[in-house]
Amino acid sequence: MSVQYRNNVQVSGEGPVTMLFAHGFGCDLHMWRQFAPSFANRYKTVLFDLVGGGQSDLAAYDAVKYSTLAGYADDVVEIIEEFADGPVVYVGHSVSAMIGMLAAIKRPDLFTANVMIGPSPSFIDDGDYVGGFSRADIEELLEALESNYLGWSSTMAPAIMGSPEQPELADELTNSFCRTDPEIARHFARVTFLADHRADLAHVTTPTLIVQSSDDLLAPLAVGEYMRRAIPGSTVSIVENVGHCPHISAPGPSKDATEAFLETLVR
Repeated sequence: MSVQYRNNVQVSGEGPVTMLFAHGFGCDLHMWRQFAPSFANRYKTVLFDLVGGGQSDLAAYDAVKYSTLAGYADDVVEIIEEFADGPVVYVGHSVSAMIGMLAAIKRPDLFTANVMIGPSPSFIDDGDYVGGFSRADIEELLEALESNYLGWSSTMAPAIMGSPEQPELADELTNSFCRTDPEIARHFARVTFLADHRADLAHVTTPTLIVQSSDDLLAPLAVGEYMRRAIPGSTVSIVENVGHCPHISAPGPSKDATEAFLETLVR
């Protein structure tokens, strides 16, 4: 099985540097349609679907391999090795921000920058750490997802998307969730929402930008500030936006933040 077929890799654009875009839980590469094209006149752009999502090869989904985010990070390394021209600018949303971070820790030579949109190293409150949810909250969320995935999707997708003035975006995310294989979604949700990668943050050596919405149900501002302190040399950019998907609901400001960050790398 080829890497391109497994991950539905799509390549476009031209430029001396490759930008690699990775979507979040329940989404697919189409979610970058308002973000990635603006970079295609200066960068080679590579989009892909996580195995289990979008048009990826569902037969490649291995519950053992993907029992942690490390399995997805290994896929990212393979995609870079096959499709990138030199070290990449990696742009990851939500859980894929952490996947990219793990890949960059494992193979820092393959990364020139890491743009994290709505990242969270852990969703669960722990002592002084504010993740946004108690352990009981997360267990309740997972139980609801496992018992009625379609019902959970129709309830949670609008809350995750936010952006109440653009209800069509909530509908789009709901439909994306509902297209995801329920068994894979249940497994990936448990891996995503129970992961704790706080200890990995200090090992990041790649220049990192954290892009956060000013009001995000899943990744409150305290998470971004925690990550800024923990990742050496990282920066945070706050986008005025309600919701967890500013690259979709506030693409202009999110792109501006990314552009400003990338300009600092070439000075």
